[in-house]
Amino acid sequence: MDKWTCIVCGYVYDEAVGDPDSGIAPGTKFEDLPEDWVCPVCGVSKDQFEKA
Repeated sequence: MDKWTCIVCGYVYDEAVGDPDSGIAPGTKFEDLPEDWVCPVCGVSKDQFEKA
């Protein structure tokens, strides 16, 4: 499982944890996130993340 970091605010999306507050189950790969998913901290889109 990979981790992805928001380059704007530093939030880390951990595939092993998911994003439960947004309904994203643990184990959800970053590339499988919905296209309209945004950083839960600052609201930027997926293209503002880089693999940690």
